[in-house]
Amino acid sequence: MKTMLYTTFAILLSALTMTSCSDDDFGPDAPKDWAGTSTFFTPTDEDGFQTYYNPAIGRCGDPMPFFDQKSGDFKVLYLQEYENNATYNFHPIWGVSTKDGATYESLGEVLPTGKSSLEQDAALGTGCCYYNEKDNLYYIYYTGHNVNCTNVEAVMRATSHDFKTWTKDNTWMLKGDDYGYSSVDFRDPQIFVAEDGLYHMVISSNLKFAEFKSSDMKNWEHVGPFNMIWDRMLECPDIFKMGDYWYLIYSESYKASWSRKVKYMMATSWEGLKACFNDPGANWPKDGHEGVLDSRAFYAGKTASNGIDRYIWGWCPFRTGATIHDKNVNVGAGGEPNWSGALVCHKIIQHNDGTLTLGEVPAMASKYNQAQNINVVSSNGATISGTGGTLSGNDAYILYNRLGAHNHISLTVKTSNNWDKFGISLVRGIDSEKYYTMVVNPEWEDGRKVNFEQEGSAGKGFIEGIDGYNFQRPADNVYHIDIYTDNSVMVMYINDVCAYTNRIYGIQKNCWSINNYGGSITVSDVKVQQY
Repeated sequence: MKTMLYTTFAILLSALTMTSCSDDDFGPDAPKDWAGTSTFFTPTDEDGFQTYYNPAIGRCGDPMPFFDQKSGDFKVLYLQEYENNATYNFHPIWGVSTKDGATYESLGEVLPTGKSSLEQDAALGTGCCYYNEKDNLYYIYYTGHNVNCTNVEAVMRATSHDFKTWTKDNTWMLKGDDYGYSSVDFRDPQIFVAEDGLYHMVISSNLKFAEFKSSDMKNWEHVGPFNMIWDRMLECPDIFKMGDYWYLIYSESYKASWSRKVKYMMATSWEGLKACFNDPGANWPKDGHEGVLDSRAFYAGKTASNGIDRYIWGWCPFRTGATIHDKNVNVGAGGEPNWSGALVCHKIIQHNDGTLTLGEVPAMASKYNQAQNINVVSSNGATISGTGGTLSGNDAYILYNRLGAHNHISLTVKTSNNWDKFGISLVRGIDSEKYYTMVVNPEWEDGRKVNFEQEGSAGKGFIEGIDGYNFQRPADNVYHIDIYTDNSVMVMYINDVCAYTNRIYGIQKNCWSINNYGGSITVSDVKVQQY
């Protein structure tokens, strides 16, 4: 009997051993020869992201960053989003602190919502934090949102001496309809010091910005309205002076799909900046992309400066999809990004003419400091040289070994002419019927734009909702590219003229490639670093 059982077990074991299996059959925690395989694998994100910060539970909504001169760090407040928010009481303000925009420490809940469904701030909306040296007080000006109130949205405030214990000022409130603005859309207050030395507050309302001023940050006088852009609601205004120029950064309405991006206007004075919105078409920044700063996967961007560098924080949306393993195409193709996600931080780059672009936070390169071995696992139409080479033809590529959970990919691409087209693919295995590519596309001879495409035999091609913006082709046709990933959040920088944020699931534990589409390109200085 024992012999029969042993024989049966041996036959079953032999059958299991001979059965072919995909990478998924190993499971996320099973031992695996990662270096020796290159087929597709379905990984999962970590519970919390630490570079592009996402709390272990929930997600980050609209950020409210400021530099705390008392503690010498940036504090980034945000609206805490949960999977199942309460019906009326939602979006308490939480926060993180950071010295460098690359590593964060959670501050937990900073300001709670109202306790009942009848209070004006039953739900909280975006605002700003400001430290007033004159009275040694921190101020949070925020949006109180409640559909049960006469004013669905109103501006409210809370104060603190130590940034730990906050007191809501229930005796003070700004209501839009008291000044001729909407009682429904009256939100996102932002405070700055203007040329007159007074505090100014700008609030988003229905197709107008409302402006107030104050000498003590307590009593506010209505200045008047100024325009938004045509028929679009502009959210999350941020106003600052940098060098000789004034800037107003804004997010075009979350509901305006084709224009839903973070943008800016610029002028040499505050009054001139407001006047730009009287004729936006004539006053776009002369940067070749109408003030657009990133892709549609970066929203609600607001800035803060430590006196040396200025950074901008926004959120990269999470995605939901038809299947758990194919979420990557849900943003776009007629769909819209979800609200909230992970914090993404960029450095503001000011060019000689005053125009702005976004670049990598300096601390990112030093954080991702563990060099990885790079192996070419497959190629087509490529002459390999070191970790790079020359790619020629329509279906040329070099496929590299697997990435980790947190990666810094850097490389240089030189095109052979002004029309060459190339791309970088992630979530790609040698057996992939579909994978995801950032294509550096020649929109015209001297103009480029990053397109997001699902490639492969089962791919659907261009994903219209997540493309980038136009930028100038480099005169020497040399592209210096840096890509940072933290789980499913990815940011790509090209020279100092393009920043492209995206949410791409499955990057970690999968291979990646460089592709060429006609003509030829030379790829060099390919490196991968992790932490």
